[in-house]
Amino acid sequence: MTVKKLITRLAFVTSAGLALALSNAAIAQPLPKVPTTKIIAVGTITPGSTQEAISAALPQEVRETVQLSLDGKIEQWNVRNDKQGVVFVLNMTNVEEARAIFAKMPLDRAGLITFEFIPVGPLSPLSLLLTPPPHQ
Repeated sequence: MTVKKLITRLAFVTSAGLALALSNAAIAQPLPKVPTTKIIAVGTITPGSTQEAISAALPQEVRETVQLSLDGKIEQWNVRNDKQGVVFVLNMTNVEEARAIFAKMPLDRAGLITFEFIPVGPLSPLSLLLTPPPHQ
């Protein structure tokens, strides 16, 4: 069996197991709380921002972003394909701390970008796979 087929089969088995666990779970049973392990920061260029204003702030913005990456705060940085903006995966767990750091960045200070900060954690429904289904 090729590695690709093995990965595909494993993904299918995991998905099927999760679906089975969810179907056997009581509807009213709340999912367990999970810790925030990362923050997704979605930045969108503010409407009305000019290319000239963005270009003027960009060199310092890039330097400060690189420093945040070297400091271990930014794990991944990506450009949006649907509109002008960026998406960062942050090695942070406190949204207010992330918001404060990004508020000091040149594009944010100039009002040229806005960020949405989304705290994320482990996929909590996976814990249902650890509990055997009740015997019927």
